[in-house]
Amino acid sequence: MKCDVDIRKDLYSNIVISGGTTMYKGLPERMQKEITNMAPPTMKVKTVAPEERQYSVFVGAAILASLTTFQQMWISIDEYKDSGKAVVHRKCF
Repeated sequence: MKCDVDIRKDLYSNIVISGGTTMYKGLPERMQKEITNMAPPTMKVKTVAPEERQYSVFVGAAILASLTTFQQMWISIDEYKDSGKAVVHRKCF
C-alpha cells in the first residue's frame, strides 16, 4: 500500500460503496469479503453500502456545487474559450 501507515486503520474501517453500478445483488458483501481477504489479518474492515447509494454521486455533487467556495471555481464557456485549459489551473489550483 502506498498510503501513510498511520491512516490505514481508518481507511480500512471507513469504506463507503456508492454509485449506481454498485447496486448489483451481492456486490457490497463481495467487496467486504475480498477486501477482508486482502487486508492484514489483524485489520478491521468495515464497508457501508447506503440503500440509496445510486444517488450518492448526484447528492455529493449537488452539495459541492452549492458551496460558495466551490462556486468561485466555476468556469464559464467564455472564460474557457479565452484561456483554454489554462483557466482550470488558474481558478482551481
